[in-house]
Amino acid sequence: MAKAPTKKPARSGLERGPERAQQRSGILPAQAIRALIEAGGIKPAMPVAVGQIQPASIDLRLGEVAYRVRASFLPGPGSLVTQKLTDLALHTIDLTHGAVLETGCVYVVPLLESLALPAHISAAANPKSSTGRLDVFTRVIADGVNSFDTIPAGYSGRLYAEICPQTFPIVVRRGSYLSQLRLRIGDPVENDADLALLHQRMKLVSGGAEDIRNGIALSVDITGAKDGLVGYRAKKHTGIVDVDKSGACPILDYWEPINLRGQRRLILDPDQFYILASKEAVHVPPSHAAEMMPFNPLVGEFRVHYAGFMDPGFGHAPAGGSGARVVLEVRSHKVPFILDDGQIIGRLVYERMTETPEILYGRDLKSNYQAQGLKLSKHFV
Repeated sequence: MAKAPTKKPARSGLERGPERAQQRSGILPAQAIRALIEAGGIKPAMPVAVGQIQPASIDLRLGEVAYRVRASFLPGPGSLVTQKLTDLALHTIDLTHGAVLETGCVYVVPLLESLALPAHISAAANPKSSTGRLDVFTRVIADGVNSFDTIPAGYSGRLYAEICPQTFPIVVRRGSYLSQLRLRIGDPVENDADLALLHQRMKLVSGGAEDIRNGIALSVDITGAKDGLVGYRAKKHTGIVDVDKSGACPILDYWEPINLRGQRRLILDPDQFYILASKEAVHVPPSHAAEMMPFNPLVGEFRVHYAGFMDPGFGHAPAGGSGARVVLEVRSHKVPFILDDGQIIGRLVYERMTETPEILYGRDLKSNYQAQGLKLSKHFV
């Protein structure tokens, strides 16, 4: 009797070969990221940590030393970051057992992950959600690249984190996560027509306006629905925050709660940092990832959302995320600015996945910010 053929497990787009992978644009899911590590496209200096790979990204780990530099910089074409550090570094700081990075200072830290990307795969970096909510300005630098957080297709070389704490001094150490890397093939951004169809099928936002133009508009919630609490304003001259310790900092030692007072509006003071929330609940289905676009000068002189990646499963009901709001990290520049309730404050762009991730944000990972409303970072209690 003939033996039935063995059914082979499905393979990721990366494993199907470069020709087929190039035909399907999209964000690489967790299983393809693991395959890329095994193939040598991502080269960790230490074994990959538990939980380091997210549904549509990989967390980047700080290395053993930080360089205090005079100013932010980009290496530019044909130049190495190490060459710039030779000229600009003021002193070095050992991160092996932890060290304090002071506010207003710029540091460059070599990361434990380097890259040797295939010719059809590029990458983009972004601060992690907790990093943005701490008002830590961080960007990834690559050798010979003249823009931050952008890794061209086929890049081979080291990665570095530029770190500048804005409000709270922070403690970091070798292995701390501040940034995450998303890998993509081609241009997977959904155009407005396809995004509108996806919204009709999957209800991407609810509870607010449904304005789709270069992404889905998100507006700010200043109703004070939670006991009149509208948001938080960061205090200055506080204690330090250890980025690796959850629930270690009392909220009122670091934040001033903002409560609704009559009119549903908030005046942003110049160079103050605020945590607010979107009016809309957001849904990122397993087939997509999303990104909140930062500062838009057309809607006001302020910056919104330092940490913009949202993984597949964020706000997804089966993953425990029903009703998830987007937390907005807001800073006004130069002049006071009035935010009215329902005012558009940013746009959410959706990108296709090459395939459904084997893990989703939320229940699979016990994610900190699933089903969130107005919420500070995990460090505060």
